Amino acid sequence: MTGISGAGKASALKAFEDLGFHAVDNLPMELLPDFAGLVGKSVEVERAAIVVDVREGTTLDRLPEILKSVRKLLPTRVVFLDAQDAVLVRRYSETRRPHPLGRSETVSRSIVEERQLLDPIRNVADTLIDTSNFNVHELRAHILERFGQEEETKRLQVSCLSFGFKNGVPLDADMVFDVRFLPNPHFVPEFRKLTGLDPGVARYVRKFPQTREFLDRVTDLMLYLLPHYVEEGKSYLTVAFGCTGGRHRSVMMAEEMSKRLRKAGYQVKALHRDMPR
Repeated sequence: MTGISGAGKASALKAFEDLGFHAVDNLPMELLPDFAGLVGKSVEVERAAIVVDVREGTTLDRLPEILKSVRKLLPTRVVFLDAQDAVLVRRYSETRRPHPLGRSETVSRSIVEERQLLDPIRNVADTLIDTSNFNVHELRAHILERFGQEEETKRLQVSCLSFGFKNGVPLDADMVFDVRFLPNPHFVPEFRKLTGLDPGVARYVRKFPQTREFLDRVTDLMLYLLPHYVEEGKSYLTVAFGCTGGRHRSVMMAEEMSKRLRKAGYQVKALHRDMPR
């Protein structure tokens, strides 16, 4: 496990430890193959979670090559935690902790430098988790749900996520569909304060022919793609639907798509990042 400082790696590692993983923080990269060999021979350790981060310094660019040797010894997944820059800056301000790259630069500049250092690792990550909208307890719950009951068959779990483009595209989205082409309920006075979960709003969005055609086309696409993702061993997929504010059209779409995919036999949940709670 790796990721941007302030994205929650320490909290996530504790959650993995609660799941029964042998947890190690900041193991030197050069020892990863040796550690993997020990885990492979161990009777007591079935699963291990290791944090490697920017504290490794300039040697980070060697991690992709080291991972190749590790994966020859054990099945390995790279989990990368990220968050929006504004969220990271706020977290450092709240905790008053210095950035691990030092005090000589501002936190914002340090984040930019860290992203550059971690880019080679991000490119080989199997799982990307955006923690921007998680508190400590929500991140723990997410880790427990996502990694705690993984079946041996690696059955695909699908998340249909709604969001608002004005708040940025979700970092962990595998696919993004823009539904801003649909008529906006925000401009209908009776719907403005409601959300896409309201039956009246849902009926309003659904009544347009372009809505029905879009849903049918995306459903056909998903039913074509999902078996191939399963065949390739992917266990978690996030499909995001975005509108302007993330409270009407995208919410309705995420709910409707989750129902359709659930009906087709997939494990699906609908999540709404920007909908008022």
